[in-house]
Amino acid sequence: MTLDWDRVVAHALALPDTERGTSYGAPAVKVAGNGRVFLSPGRADGAFCLHIDRDTVEMLKETDPDTYWQTEHYAGWPAVLIRYATADPERVLAMIGQARDWNAARPKVRSRGKI
Repeated sequence: MTLDWDRVVAHALALPDTERGTSYGAPAVKVAGNGRVFLSPGRADGAFCLHIDRDTVEMLKETDPDTYWQTEHYAGWPAVLIRYATADPERVLAMIGQARDWNAARPKVRSRGKI
């Protein structure tokens, strides 16, 4: 199986309580009900961004650095870049589900209001 943006979005939207949205003006997939983004295009060619807890980010980078990585922009944040050209697309799809679950358990995004 080959991964691309359309495939990972379709997988994410097939998970419970998910919806299309945007994040910083880019397409994203969010948890319906709390507004938390768990999948976005990312800031690197050939990759997308998964929003997931920092412990999991570190574990993924250590166990498969060819697939999971961070640029300086993401360092220290609960987000990891994932290369579409992975040797283990099934694990990537499973991690999308885990990211959805982690974000579903987080509190609802608070409105920033107007300045």
